[in-house]
Amino acid sequence: MSTSGPRQEKTPSQMIDERIRELGDWRGEMLSRLRALIKQADPEVVEEWKWRGVPVWYHDGMICTGETYKKAVKMTFAKGAALEDPSGLFNASLEGNTRRAIDLHEGDEIDEEALKALVRAAVALNAA
Repeated sequence: MSTSGPRQEKTPSQMIDERIRELGDWRGEMLSRLRALIKQADPEVVEEWKWRGVPVWYHDGMICTGETYKKAVKMTFAKGAALEDPSGLFNASLEGNTRRAIDLHEGDEIDEEALKALVRAAVALNAA
């Protein structure tokens, strides 16, 4: 009879790290950059792993997701329709009543300051 120690569950952050490595292309690099910007904007952000492999960031509620597709990395803001977007970052899911998204493609540049401001605004909205 063999006994093994307690099963080591991976943390959501470890699973996101793995996903970035598994992608091994521009999508992994983009997801990694987005993640870093989210953490810069909100050092208290909590990372989760949902829906069979989607990174999700929370602070007093869901901020956004980081979905990866063949030709895009999609950053969906849970309450994006309620956020001011003076820099015009939102370019997807514009018809919805609640969510808004940013689709990023290979070679796209990120307006880092505008994205961090959007993340901070989402956190503030969650706290309101």
